[in-house]
Amino acid sequence: MPETIKIDHESQVPVYKQIVGQVEALVRSGEYAEGCLLPSMNELSAMLDISKETVKKAYSILRNKGFIDARQGKGFYVSAAEVSAKMSVLVLFDKLSNYKQVLFNSFAGEIGDAAEITIRLHNQNVELLEYYIEENLDLFDYYVITPHFPLDAASQKRVLKILTRIPNRKLILVDHWMKELPGNYGAVYQDFANDAYEGLGYGLKKLKTCSRFNVVTLPSSLYYASVGEAVERFCRDNDIAVEFHTEITPEIIREKEVYLILNSQYDLGLIELVRRARELNFRVGRDISIISYNESPINEIILNGLTTISTDFRQMGVLVARMILEKSLSKVKCDFRMICRNTF
Repeated sequence: MPETIKIDHESQVPVYKQIVGQVEALVRSGEYAEGCLLPSMNELSAMLDISKETVKKAYSILRNKGFIDARQGKGFYVSAAEVSAKMSVLVLFDKLSNYKQVLFNSFAGEIGDAAEITIRLHNQNVELLEYYIEENLDLFDYYVITPHFPLDAASQKRVLKILTRIPNRKLILVDHWMKELPGNYGAVYQDFANDAYEGLGYGLKKLKTCSRFNVVTLPSSLYYASVGEAVERFCRDNDIAVEFHTEITPEIIREKEVYLILNSQYDLGLIELVRRARELNFRVGRDISIISYNESPINEIILNGLTTISTDFRQMGVLVARMILEKSLSKVKCDFRMICRNTF
């Protein structure tokens, strides 16, 4: 058995990760059957001409992942097949908002017991993404990543470079497809440049009767420019007056107008808009209309039902899980629609 583990000393992949990846592959292929004895740490370090500490680190990771175990006086052996056969998935989300929770829950529910899931948050920080990939490269079967990062050229170039380190067969981009990244990796995404145009079309008849369509966002919104261009194009094509606002003041709240809120993580824009409307004795759904960007379960309750335009986050999670279960990666755009409720 030991001779099947080989080390490439020219590779940029750390030696301990090479050992982990090879043992996992050998277990899954059946070459390392349940109960098979592995070399001791001293034996493997001598065979591969590496330090015992390197072998110890690799064996520790394999034990934590359930691939191997140890018995006093007998050494290391391959664990129960049903444990070792589980796939391992690293999920790297930017932020765990309400709608990301919907995405994750649908993903976890669909994949069930077929995989062990580890979730981390990179907070749209490129350095943190790089750290997570560096620490976990070759330790997981799949990497599910929401690539939401600053849109400046330098940041995007750096993110692309980091993502290319992950083998295509293991990578699935979620919620945003970085089309500049080459390869046959998976992507389940929304189209920020065009989806708003499609979603608003469901409410076109009513929107054409409003005196003005207002778009409200906080400056922190990553995709404000792309979504704003789609909204502007929609209004231009349908002869609807539109204004864009980055703050909410009493002056912009006018009767019989419609307000699209591009949500921040904590819905601060929505809260401030409703507060200002109430100060003017405007009733939402009667005197002014509100549409929110991104659907989450709580929208069924807010304001007796908050109208949204949104990608289908449940569908997104299910599609990612099926790609992993079927071992078939592709690029898939999720459905985008308007869900009409009391506020519109």
